[in-house]
Amino acid sequence: MKVVIGLGNPGPKYVGTRHNVGFDVVDYLAAAPGVGPFRSKFQALIAEAKEAGEPVLLVKPETFMNLSGRAVRQIVDFYKLTPATDLLVISDDFNLPLGKLRARAKGSHGGQNGLRNIQEQLGNDEYPRLRIGVGQPSEGQAVDFVLSRFKPGERKAVEDTIAKAAEAVVIWLKSGLDAAMNRANGPEPDKTKPKKPKPPKVDTNNSDSTNPTAPSNPSGQ
Repeated sequence: MKVVIGLGNPGPKYVGTRHNVGFDVVDYLAAAPGVGPFRSKFQALIAEAKEAGEPVLLVKPETFMNLSGRAVRQIVDFYKLTPATDLLVISDDFNLPLGKLRARAKGSHGGQNGLRNIQEQLGNDEYPRLRIGVGQPSEGQAVDFVLSRFKPGERKAVEDTIAKAAEAVVIWLKSGLDAAMNRANGPEPDKTKPKKPKPPKVDTNNSDSTNPTAPSNPSGQ
């Protein structure tokens, strides 16, 4: 079994906020054909799906962001999962530029309280996570910023990023974390890429109409 956990805050008050992009990715995945309806279990909304015959749970904790680990812990214990291989947690990150994705196999919570609580509940930080950049707040405005909605001019970038994040999740389900990291994090620029060859110079001093470098019929007819 694989479990995809999107972090956010429950209720209409928080729909569309920066803090809820994890929920948005799970909702995007849940809209695919063959995915069951969300049901309340383990202090979360859970939809069931399958990928290559393997059960998949799409999870949105209902405990509010700061207590997200409660739902995660219950699911891990009930299904006897190994977090390092069976979980993928999706969260917002205001330390990343808007639209930037970053997937990691493990690491610190980076100040994200949902990840912090998951780490506390599991007792370690060895679980994969996919962070979504939501833009960077002004100094001292982090709380208000993550609970705010995206500006109209940001929506297109956010929608594209949610789709790309969902694609990375599907790659994780099919091909594993390394492949998902390659998709989410993007390839490094190839500095050894050969230069494009320059076109050959045409001898403009040769007026011979039989010059093979000159087209015989410019009109193409």
